[in-house]
Amino acid sequence: MAKTKTIFFCQNCGYESAKWLGKCPSCNEWNTFVEEVQQKATKNDWSPSEKKGVPKPRALNQIAAENSQRINTTDGELNRVLGGGVVPGSVILIAGEPGIGKSTLMLQIGLSIDAKVLYVSGEESEQQIKMRADRMTEKIKENCFILAETSTQNIFKQVEEFAPELMIIDSIQTLHSNQVESAAGSVSQVRQATAELIRFAKETATPLFLVGHITKDGAIAGPKVLEHMVDTVLQFEGDRHLTYRILRTTKNRFGSTSELGIYEMMGNGLREVSNPSEILISQKEGDISGVTIGATIEGNRPLMIEIQSLVSTAAYGTPQRSSTGFDAKRLNMLLAVLEKRCGFRLGLQDVFLNMAGGIKVEDPAIDLAVCCSIVSSLEEISISDKACFAAEVGLGGELRAVNRLENRISEAEKLGFETIYISKYGLKGLDTKRFNIHIVSCSKINDVFTQLFG
Repeated sequence: MAKTKTIFFCQNCGYESAKWLGKCPSCNEWNTFVEEVQQKATKNDWSPSEKKGVPKPRALNQIAAENSQRINTTDGELNRVLGGGVVPGSVILIAGEPGIGKSTLMLQIGLSIDAKVLYVSGEESEQQIKMRADRMTEKIKENCFILAETSTQNIFKQVEEFAPELMIIDSIQTLHSNQVESAAGSVSQVRQATAELIRFAKETATPLFLVGHITKDGAIAGPKVLEHMVDTVLQFEGDRHLTYRILRTTKNRFGSTSELGIYEMMGNGLREVSNPSEILISQKEGDISGVTIGATIEGNRPLMIEIQSLVSTAAYGTPQRSSTGFDAKRLNMLLAVLEKRCGFRLGLQDVFLNMAGGIKVEDPAIDLAVCCSIVSSLEEISISDKACFAAEVGLGGELRAVNRLENRISEAEKLGFETIYISKYGLKGLDTKRFNIHIVSCSKINDVFTQLFG
């Protein structure tokens, strides 16, 4: 009989211990250890490598570098995030909040890609997936197959006969292996199922997508080692009550981790947004105070984002400071700079700041746009919608240079802006003559206010 033993796992980080501990020594969380019975099996379910023999070490200079052809997913945004397509044998983990659109995106890939796809669903029935597919497209290709199964042993039996060219698991937390005697979704089950799937993907050169859940803190559910095991980790972000979604990569062994893709959730699925600047700039009639345009960089993509501010007298004594999509501590810092260095009395004013489109921005280059938006609302003076801003504001009220300024200026020029305000310290090495947009360079934030408000 197979031997069994009891092991305690930390539900937060996956730390393993032979006895129960109140505090995890790895992540320092309290009361996270759970008891699981682990069975030592004598044989793995996917073991074709045993027929190949034991691999021998090879000199590095004798190993030929093979540039494998990437698989085109027909999704421009996903191809960009992955670095040009799916690498054969790669394992990609995509995680996000419930209802954000992970299953929708994966089904779209399965329906559109020119390859034999096996979609393994552990959460939905075949009929539910068929209903979603009918909403997405009128004509469904014959190369997408659905398997409603949660046992890894049964999945591998079907895989040996089916031989898919691409495989999608929705989701990894629903799978269970007979080698571990614990409930599906537990730390040991997630780790064991993932290890079996990764071994299958590497030995058959079959690309594999894993859909993962997240915890209430936003971290990927399961052991932290799950993110180390896979090749690529994608985060699907956005408010499910809004229409726009952002696909970020936090780990990528085959490409850059600075790329991102933007989608719009529609009735028939997710639509690629090729020009995100247009959707992030709202269409409005007339001039409105408190609205400015900032030139930011998300990944490798320059974006023009609309910043909205509302400044009003505090009615309840203590002024409110509220920001959506922008760091609240940085907002308080900028308000202190405006009051100390520029003389604007904001101590008794409520300040509300919003990044239009539901996007979250961490780029310090929008500091100048935020300050101008706040002063515009305070003074009730509107700013031209043909002007944009790209500069960081220091504690002394100085304007600091930002990176990749040429890309920001080019994006502003392409979208029809006439003026862009930047730091004069960013002019070094910049050829301003090749741009048709008027570039205004200043050293202090007061100089910008003088030109805008007189």
